[in-house]
Amino acid sequence: MFADILKKVVDNVDGGIAAVIMGLDGIPVETYVRQDGRVDVTTVGMEFSFILTQIRKAAESLQVGGLEELTVRANRLVLVCRMLTPQYFVGVAIAPEGNFGKCRYLMRLASPNLVAQL
Repeated sequence: MFADILKKVVDNVDGGIAAVIMGLDGIPVETYVRQDGRVDVTTVGMEFSFILTQIRKAAESLQVGGLEELTVRANRLVLVCRMLTPQYFVGVAIAPEGNFGKCRYLMRLASPNLVAQL
């Protein structure tokens, strides 16, 4: 069922490329890549899982609250990560010209269903 939810998010975002549910340990739970996808979302997720862990620790030490979402914009890719639980996140890769706002919205809507299945 994870794959269906990830597919719905990616396919309904202009510029959607791929999505992953992953633990902060870098182990993927599920991935979805569009047929025309040009990104290894598992490797991207693994690299950013370390960054999410560091940001979460920094937020805790600064007492600013828990990490909810992180967006990384690069020349060829935008990665939106949303924490599902303290140990799991969902990441969606979109093209730089993709609909960032809709991506965030669909991720927020999908999160309760993803959490219920973890």
